[in-house]
Amino acid sequence: MNSPNHMPADRSLTAPTSGCPMALSRGRVGLDVADEISELRDGGRLGRITTAFGQEATLITRYDEVRAQMADSVVFNVAGVPSPPALVDGGFDTESVRRRRTVGNLIMLDPPEHTRLRRMVAAWFTTRRVERLRPRVVEIIDAALDEMERSGPPVDLVAMFAKTVPITVICELIGVPEELRERYRRRAERAVSASAVSTPLDELRRLREAGWVSRELIEYHRENPSDDIIGMLLREHGTDSYDDGITDDELVGLANALLIAGHETTTQMLSMGTLALLRHPDQLALLRDDPSIVAGAVEELLRYVGVLHGGFVRVATRDTRLGGHRIHAGELVVPALTAANRDPRLLTDGDRLDITRPPTSHVAFGHGVHFCIGAPLARMELREAFPALLRRFPGLRLAVPDSELEFTQGTTVYSLRGLPVTW
Repeated sequence: MNSPNHMPADRSLTAPTSGCPMALSRGRVGLDVADEISELRDGGRLGRITTAFGQEATLITRYDEVRAQMADSVVFNVAGVPSPPALVDGGFDTESVRRRRTVGNLIMLDPPEHTRLRRMVAAWFTTRRVERLRPRVVEIIDAALDEMERSGPPVDLVAMFAKTVPITVICELIGVPEELRERYRRRAERAVSASAVSTPLDELRRLREAGWVSRELIEYHRENPSDDIIGMLLREHGTDSYDDGITDDELVGLANALLIAGHETTTQMLSMGTLALLRHPDQLALLRDDPSIVAGAVEELLRYVGVLHGGFVRVATRDTRLGGHRIHAGELVVPALTAANRDPRLLTDGDRLDITRPPTSHVAFGHGVHFCIGAPLARMELREAFPALLRRFPGLRLAVPDSELEFTQGTTVYSLRGLPVTW
């Protein structure tokens, strides 16, 4: 078996790979896919990348191959993915640390553990259940817009709207009391900013902080029974029975995973989706003047924007093929989601934003068993937020030159540092 960080020399009958490993975020400018990654996809080549956690992996860029990889959780699983170099090099790659990183975290689990935990919370994220939340989400959106209006232009849309709405929604759904929400928000932001240059102490600090905050939340709900997700899990599954129970450690991991997935990604879709509309005033006008097209507009923005640099790292459990590419056992792979969503084999004009486009498949929410459990909630928030924003501020525009906008690089979530707007 090859070591996970070794690219086999024999790649007969496959397209060649790129040269030295690159950071997945390298070369990305604004909302576009990095030229180097687009060239890999269009040239039928695999890439070599360094992930946000310092691991070297093979990059998959074409839509069909990305879907095939994410659909097969047996051949491509998470159990064999090595710990981040920051932990290994620092001598902190212990069983207790590995468990703290993975237990209860749906992203870091394979079936059947993943299936068991996901089933416990899946009912909270069905389209029907999410629809019952719509009136409250509308209230949260309106309150954020009221505050923007009171503040007066210019305002930072990221801070005053894009962050405020998702964190409030997910905290109410999970059951995070007001006094803990700021700590949870900071925790989510730090979790997605982990990078290849993180030190072992950085990684341990993130893990410990996550445990402290979530354990405090669990104790709060034991003393204050409730009807939110944490309250339900404690009431219906709070036993040590493996088949139908959930441990405190699993609750900690699950709460953190739901928080991060339900907050930071939606925040950046609101931020960068708004920027995409501002950069395409004809598309903005279409949505502002006819909010009935919002469902299709949101799907197109999800496809076009690309909040995640890539999907999550997986390891090949045996020799296999993706398309014409040979993947060897032990090889780490990462799907390039944004590149896949703009694949010319999927759309001939994938680099163009068209919110009136007929329904088009995309992998913005992933695919397979790890398809984003919160996708119905995210879609509903976005479908309410964009029309409400444009209805309240029909003259919305950038308050600074576009060239002054800053994006984060080298993190799991691609994000805007700020979006100054006026109206």
